[in-house]
Amino acid sequence: MSRPSGASVPVPPGTERTPRVVAARKLLRRAGRDRAGRFLVEGAQAVREAVQWAGPRSGRMHELFVTDAAAARHPELVTAAADVGARISPVTERAAESLSDTVTPQGLVAVCDLLDIPVADALAGRPALVAVCAGIADPGNAGTVIRVADAAGAGAVLLAGETVDPHNGKAVRASTGSVFHLPLARDRDTGTVLDACRAAGLTLLAADAHGELDLHDPAADAVLAGLVAWIFGGEAHGVPATVAERADHRVRVPIHGRAESLNLATAAAVCLYASVAAQRRQGHGGATLGSSHHD
Repeated sequence: MSRPSGASVPVPPGTERTPRVVAARKLLRRAGRDRAGRFLVEGAQAVREAVQWAGPRSGRMHELFVTDAAAARHPELVTAAADVGARISPVTERAAESLSDTVTPQGLVAVCDLLDIPVADALAGRPALVAVCAGIADPGNAGTVIRVADAAGAGAVLLAGETVDPHNGKAVRASTGSVFHLPLARDRDTGTVLDACRAAGLTLLAADAHGELDLHDPAADAVLAGLVAWIFGGEAHGVPATVAERADHRVRVPIHGRAESLNLATAAAVCLYASVAAQRRQGHGGATLGSSHHD
């Protein structure tokens, strides 16, 4: 039977075998992300943040895979993604699931350019407060440190050595959008990161349960009130010994009760906010905290 001339034919949604979906699925792995220079952003809240980061017709968001159900729930996000230049690609629920590493996929997955910039560029604004992730293997922990650093007004987060990729899906979700809010930089050479911090005038503080400087010691105030880069290590082993040795001070958060320790995210929050408080007491105020994203 011949098709009537000029009749529009609906394009069927992409499946898990559609080439564009297959190509995007490779971005679930770090090697695929690094090779393509792109990563996946999943879920309504994260896609909303990504659209704002991408800006009008920036070319930084390339594609939005969306199911019919998700498009019906979030028509404004589909329109916003199209407005920043993203290709809108309808997909089946099964295809969306193949692009997800969550238990309950939301049916919205964007393909965006990687976020990280060179370390020197991240420090170019001479931020007063920086967080350094050194050897953090768990993506949830890395994402939470980025979230805490954003909340505290830090000017950058640097990922040094064998630290997890901040573009990992779990890290992006744990950051609750903060990966789009402040400069991120990564370098597998930890020494290069620490040298760059020193060159930017930052004092290196290693968060260390056995550090010689007590965070609550009045003598710590002068150190905390300066321009500082806090170094945080993995949940289990803390800051690697070779990295802690390079720090100007190893600072411990005192445990006043019977808890064995603090988890990484809590320790990072306590340390970063202690610096914010000390800097404000010294009259720095918010002007020196953060970078251009807070202006």
